[in-house]
Amino acid sequence: MSFIPKQRIFSKQWFIDYGLIVLGCFTMAIAYDFFITPHKIAPGGVYGIAIVVHHLTKGIFDAFPEGLPVGGTGLILNIPLTIAGIIILGPRFGIKTIVGFFVCSGLIDLVTYLRVDGDAPLVNDVLLSCLFGGLLIGVGLGLIFKSKATSGGSDIIAMIIQKYTGWSLGKLMIFVDSAIVLIALVAFEDWRIPLYSWLVIYITGKAIDVTMEGLDYNKALIIVSNEYDEIKDRILNDLKRGGTVLHGTGMYSDEEKKVIFTVISRREVPILEEHIHRIDPNAFITVMNASEILGEGFQSLTQKVTQE
Repeated sequence: MSFIPKQRIFSKQWFIDYGLIVLGCFTMAIAYDFFITPHKIAPGGVYGIAIVVHHLTKGIFDAFPEGLPVGGTGLILNIPLTIAGIIILGPRFGIKTIVGFFVCSGLIDLVTYLRVDGDAPLVNDVLLSCLFGGLLIGVGLGLIFKSKATSGGSDIIAMIIQKYTGWSLGKLMIFVDSAIVLIALVAFEDWRIPLYSWLVIYITGKAIDVTMEGLDYNKALIIVSNEYDEIKDRILNDLKRGGTVLHGTGMYSDEEKKVIFTVISRREVPILEEHIHRIDPNAFITVMNASEILGEGFQSLTQKVTQE
């Protein structure tokens, strides 16, 4: 079965998706050229390998005295990986993914070429470079993912291994990226490099989540109380919020209980907790972070899908 979504060329959504790809690739190019590559950090993926190759080939080729270009090397690695992925896994990689790694590779090398100070780091503080580099890579990848494209590279390697082993894709991606990080350790013989690289990988993952889901200050609450009616009244009338009533059974008492599930803003949590305390001090409350809320009273699911 094909995983490639159909989309009308030159439609509004087409321009939005390709605009996100270009913006995401440009953000990643800034991250690699100003923060990651100059410090020899190799945060997984084909560009992690490309960074290792770039530094190891410095002074070897007359045409590239500073080392083989990171973008070009990443492109050379991505092309056979994508072809292998299509042959082994089927047509999961649409034209947007292919356009994405071509644009990303081109922009990485173009930004390097246009820099007056070559591949010198923007700041000499490696930790600061890891923080901002990881953040920018994560934002860039998040924008690419929002366009329904993928990053290719090491993701494809993980998917191929998964097909033959049945292992978890998430764990395999961690293993593949960690193997690339360890290649950097062997190449540069410096333990600081893999440690910084793993830090960048972690920050990148968090930044992808925020870019994909957005910053949301809502909280989801599960409330178990015998004073269900009064608590429901406070939620509906005082907070002007809705919710869902679930029917449950106490594990210890086997008594039938009504459970309230509701979503409110972070500011409203202490207000509701005070109401509940006055009504039933013995109520059981679970407060959970809600990274994304879609539906009535919050962002529309239709709006969310059409925006992406």
